[in-house]
Order: sequence, then structure tokens, then C-alpha cells
Amino acid sequence: MVRITSPSCSSMSISIARASIRCGTCHIAGSRKISTVTTDPPPSRSVDLPLSGIRVLELGQLIAGPFCGQLLGHFGAEIIKVEPPSTGDPLRVWRELDIDGTSPWFRSLARNKKSVAIDLRKEEGRQIVKQLAVKSDVIIENFKPGTLEKWGLGPEELYKENPSLIFTRVSGYGQTGPWSSRPGYASPDPNTGLLLGPPTRPNISLGDSVAGLHAAFGTVLALLAKQKNVSQGRQGGQTVDYVELDGRHSTGVRGPSGSSVTGIVPTNAYPCLPSPSTSTSPTYVIIGANGDTLYARLMRAIGREDLIGPAFAHNHHRVARQVEIEEAISAWTGQRHVEEVLTLLDVAGVPVGRVVSVKEIVEGEQVKARGAVEDVWVGGEGDGWNVKMPKVFPVLDGCDAKTRWAGPDLGAHTEEVLRDLGLSVDHITRLRDDGVIG
Repeated sequence: MVRITSPSCSSMSISIARASIRCGTCHIAGSRKISTVTTDPPPSRSVDLPLSGIRVLELGQLIAGPFCGQLLGHFGAEIIKVEPPSTGDPLRVWRELDIDGTSPWFRSLARNKKSVAIDLRKEEGRQIVKQLAVKSDVIIENFKPGTLEKWGLGPEELYKENPSLIFTRVSGYGQTGPWSSRPGYASPDPNTGLLLGPPTRPNISLGDSVAGLHAAFGTVLALLAKQKNVSQGRQGGQTVDYVELDGRHSTGVRGPSGSSVTGIVPTNAYPCLPSPSTSTSPTYVIIGANGDTLYARLMRAIGREDLIGPAFAHNHHRVARQVEIEEAISAWTGQRHVEEVLTLLDVAGVPVGRVVSVKEIVEGEQVKARGAVEDVWVGGEGDGWNVKMPKVFPVLDGCDAKTRWAGPDLGAHTEEVLRDLGLSVDHITRLRDDGVIG
């Protein structure tokens, strides 16, 4: 759930087949030439994008907060990402690493952002961040609740200096409640009823990504509300409070159901004969014939007209006879190669898709036609490599939103941002010597 609160108004709550993918990795590896040169991004050119002119101070790390920042940055916002000077965002070295030791996953999430290395554990570092907050439109943070308040950077403190600030907060369990002090990470998963029996982790940070989407949506809503409030002479600042646990509940969480969808028949994965390219392992197809007309088409296509009639007319009838229906479909697909199954069901007008690997999806004609994966250059001109990244969506008609640069080196923009803040070269040098910045 996204909760938006304003210092000057009451709170409001906003709850917001052809191919099937078996996901084996969360990021897409890049093709590259050997080099140790890192990204030196060009100046941002995002004047005509929807969020151009909006400055966002990103204090988050890992996935949820930075994913929100990635979305806002893609559509024109200036994203200033604050990282610890010595290590940076931990995501820089998570999962598979590129040839220079940086995670392509980080480079994707940090695209179009400016990296500023500031030590928030030092008072002088916190004062610099406060100055940046005063000149920003939005703050994104996903620290453990209470951390920013402890540092004097919470909403109540910052609203004194910038009453129009949008303060977007992402946490596992919220800023209030008996669980608020728990760290977020993946720990909300067991409390949504999603896991049963021995733990099986999907190899994708779905909860964090959904959190980033909701947080970005809430931020844009708050910016729209700010515009309206300011035009009517009211303060524009708001707090956007997104809680991962609430958000997962709001999607209508259901218990595990294996390869099928509970209460909808037939929708399942069915095995086919191994194809020459799959050796001895079975190939699966997903068939989604859950509509009454689609179901009848499927039964005719597999030669089981005996399973058509009043006893199978509607979904609740078919749910009562699910085992019989599933066995009939599996028996038919199990005697055929996947290519034959796809062809016959396509002709019959039945939704069907082969379960494919991530590699097949990335290299597939549909993804290429949509431009859903892009090559982003890392390094200097003529001395770098391309990293493949999933494109940021949605696509807006007439909006030339694109990746302008990959996630930058740690502290690549520290001096630029601090000079813009009014700090002198000597002051910046002293801060660096004292370990306040990197």
C-alpha cells in the first residue's frame, strides 16, 4: 500500500500468453571487450521528458529505493544518489560481476544517476545531505525506520527547511506498528503466506521491484498534488510511505498452487515430448483455456469432445472436475513434441506458449522487435564495452526517454554536485581529506 501524508492536510491511502518465462538469473550479462575504464557519463539531456526539472535525492540502497529512482530518472528527473565513500551501494558487487568488478545489475538500476560519495555517519556529511535536501524536490529512502530521524534527516526536520519536499519512504514493515523496527530485505516473504514447506526462493527480487514501482507511482502522485496545493497557496510537501508487506497484501496474495492457478481450470503447465534441442528433458507448455469458449476449442483440438457439455460448461463446473480435465490435456501433450502442440493449438485459437529460458527470451524476435533489451556503453569512447540492460517501461508516445548512461563509478559526480551546492574547491578538498566525501 502507498500511503501519502501531507504536513498540511489529512492522510489518504491509495491501493493501487504467448511466451512463459522460467527465470534463471535476475540480470542480463553484457557482451564486452576487455577494459578497466569505467563510465564517464555525458551531461543529462532530458529537457522535454515528463519529469525534467525535478531533482531527486536518493538515499536508498540495494533494490527497492533505487528501482524507484531508476524509473523517475528514466523519465527526466535528475537523480543524485548518495553512497558511502568507501564501499558504495552494496549492490555494486552483488551477483555476477563484470570484468571490472562491478555488477551489471547495479549498472542497470543506477542508470541515469549521479553518484555522490558522502559519509552519513559523520555530522558534516549529514549537514551536506541536508543542504542537498533543501534544494531537492524529492527524497527517496529505504533505510530501517528511525535511521534518518536518528541522523536529524527525518521529514519533520527537513520540512522546516523545505516545506515543499516530497519524502518517499520504502520499508519492509512501515514506519509504525510493532514490526516497524524489523529490517526489510526478503523477510516479509514468510509473512505473506507465500512460502509453504521447505523454502524455495524465486531467483528474482519481485517484492523489491514491486515496491519501487509503487513508490515511483506514489511520488508522481505527490508531485501532482504538490502542484495543485501550491497553486492554491498551500504547502506542497508530502510523505509517501510504501510498505512492502502492505503492498503484497494489497495485490490479493494467494497461497502456492504449483504450476496451476487456484480455482481457474484449465490453466497449467503441461509436459511435451523432448525436442531434439532439449535432449532427454521434457519441454513444457503453458495452456490458458480458462474461458468457456476457449475451453471448448481446446477439447475439440485434443479430440476430447466427451469433456464438452453441461457438466463442463462454466469454470465452476470445470473446477469440480479439474483432475479429469488436467489428465486429458497432459495425456495429449505428452505424446507430442512442443512444435506440434504449439501449431495445433495456434490453429485452434487456444492461448499457448512454450516455457523458455531467459536467454531465449532476450534473443527472441519479439523482444528484439520491441527493443526491450538495450546495449548501454560503459567506459570511454573506443575503450569500453556494452552491457545489456532491460529497457525501462512504459513507452510514452512522443517521449524520447532512454538510458543516457550506465550506473556511474562511485563518487563520479561528488565534486560537480558539491560545487553546484556552492562549496569551494578548498572546502571539497578538506572534506575529502577528512573522509567525509569520496
